[in-house]
Amino acid sequence: MLTAIVLIDTDASRVPEVAKEVAELDGISEVYSVTGDVDLIALARVRRHEDLADVVADRVGKVKGVTNTRTYIAFQAYSKHDLESAFAIGLGD
Repeated sequence: MLTAIVLIDTDASRVPEVAKEVAELDGISEVYSVTGDVDLIALARVRRHEDLADVVADRVGKVKGVTNTRTYIAFQAYSKHDLESAFAIGLGD
């Protein structure tokens, strides 16, 4: 599974609507409204590298109100939550 972080700039009047529409797209697992120099951050999760173009350019980029996207492909995931879950397997409270 490939993960990409998609930074999304939107028309200021459509941030909530864009967030909801992007969150409903196949290939998008999460969307966050954030502070800073972008309006939204989405996580795209796909099986093949070629699927990223479909998700980002053909779906996210065509949502009404999206003005720009920047995509970063993740090489490796490091998550405290995932590590805690792995080490908790089989342990009772």
